[in-house]
Amino acid sequence: DLTMLGIGAIIGTGIFVLTGKGALTAGPALCVSFLLAAVCCGFAGLCYAEFAAMLPVSGSAYSYSYATLGEFVAWFIGWNLVLEYMFAASTVAVGWSGYLNSFLEHFGLGLPASLAAAPLNVVDGAIVYTGGIVNLPAVAIIAAISGLCYVGITQSAFVNSIIVAIKIVVI
Repeated sequence: DLTMLGIGAIIGTGIFVLTGKGALTAGPALCVSFLLAAVCCGFAGLCYAEFAAMLPVSGSAYSYSYATLGEFVAWFIGWNLVLEYMFAASTVAVGWSGYLNSFLEHFGLGLPASLAAAPLNVVDGAIVYTGGIVNLPAVAIIAAISGLCYVGITQSAFVNSIIVAIKIVVI
């Protein structure tokens, strides 16, 4: 389950959504960019492995910073982790929402922009009103995943394993 959790964190929605945008930016060097990112992720993993060997408790960066830098720094890092997970989860939910809406559009069941888009978007550095009220599929996805996490770790680990298997098959 831990291996599947790590693979699921590495192979996220971004690899499917951002590959095309990355190809526009990096051009033929896209593979080199991904390889460089993989090496950096490997180094980050080695750092966490060293932290875990020095301080074998759960708690991630919060515990490591608490043991080395004190309570205030650990508190600050802990809340930054909460913010990071919040933005990561919302980004993934918006990506899944886009996939779901484009899938439903093939059957003529697509949601209107007012229920499938964020109210504001940044275009060329300017904030633009999109006509959306709420991204309803993204809200439903966040609610479903929150409910799954509430049910229990065994069930969420099982669902994670299924999703990771699907991602690996797609890749």
